Amino acid sequence: MIEAIGLTKRYGAKTAVHNLSFQVRPGTVTGFLGPNGSGKSTTMRMILGLDRPTAGSVTVGGHPFRQLPNAPRQVGALLDAKAVHGGRTARTHLLSLAQLSGIPAARVDEVLGVVGLQDVARRRSKGFSLGMGQRLGIAAALLGDPQVLLFDEPVNGLDPEGILWVRNLMKRLASEGRTVFVSSHLMSEMAVTADHLIVIGRGQLLADMSVTDFISANSADFARVRTAPIDPPQREKLMSALTESGGQVLSEPDGALRVTGLPLPRISDLAHDADVRIWELSPHQASLEEAYMRMTQGAVDYRSTADALEGFQPPQQGWGQGQGYGTPVPPVVQEAPQQGWYAPPPPGQNPYATPAPAAAPVPAPAAVPAPAPAPAGASAPAPAAAPTTQPTPRDSDSNNEDAR
Repeated sequence: MIEAIGLTKRYGAKTAVHNLSFQVRPGTVTGFLGPNGSGKSTTMRMILGLDRPTAGSVTVGGHPFRQLPNAPRQVGALLDAKAVHGGRTARTHLLSLAQLSGIPAARVDEVLGVVGLQDVARRRSKGFSLGMGQRLGIAAALLGDPQVLLFDEPVNGLDPEGILWVRNLMKRLASEGRTVFVSSHLMSEMAVTADHLIVIGRGQLLADMSVTDFISANSADFARVRTAPIDPPQREKLMSALTESGGQVLSEPDGALRVTGLPLPRISDLAHDADVRIWELSPHQASLEEAYMRMTQGAVDYRSTADALEGFQPPQQGWGQGQGYGTPVPPVVQEAPQQGWYAPPPPGQNPYATPAPAAAPVPAPAAVPAPAPAPAGASAPAPAAAPTTQPTPRDSDSNNEDAR
């Protein structure tokens, strides 16, 4: 079991964790949630003895981590999957950790098989993908077969198959009575993996309860009701009946009604008594993500702002008629075919090819004006000598070729 009492950590004027108290019990998967900068990684580092708390204490199995005999046999952790010497192979990396902790070499091959890296055990880790690095980090955490396990973003970079494998691994480890503490930002994954949640914001505890209780405490369940869209009076009649019975009714954009304060059987009875035919009556529960966002909305340190260039369009090329020098003329963009089936073009024809420009008409030669008649008594001008053209080397070669 992990227990923190009044845990506080300050870095100069910055307080990363303040008076944090919680317990991580064995036999369950405990999710550790919080916005970026909330103190999750700092808390995990204090649990593992990497940072000394400014105040308070944290113990693993009743002892501070640094006082645990042969700690790797009792606590396994994945904080940074890339904290590996890139020149070492996967097997060499795990073997060095095993030798430091007195773990048999045979265990190295076992955990490589557990995480699915047995085929790349002889490859250097610097060539590993992000997902492969995560698997190697998980193998290092499992090396000593510990009873307490801490994972910081264990599914980061994994494909869907790897995410499912990690989920089942966490549940199996917890079912064996181990203490599993998992930090993650993937709410959808925590909703199906964790049994209990510890949520912090700006270094302080916000929630310490089961997943079900957390969602119920930070969201409002509602019923979705829909009537025939072609009969608006029926919808108005149902809204009046639900409101008179104490329900809160809101209209959704698609025309359905969101009803709170009344259970589904009561809504059905009221619709029957009002002689209103309903097309949909379904319960809706908020997701873990919705509940988490509602609780932590005031504890987020890093928020995005509107982009000053959003919607900005560069000037188009070309000019047309308008004021001054003209206004930009939008380029003509040919429509792409709609997604789906369409008849293929005839062979040799492409309906989307740009047609070749038509040849410009050749102008007729201009008429040469007749020379003016010479005045009487004047001698006729001598005819101009025909210009002589010296053949170029290429012409000479052509003539010689013709002669042959």
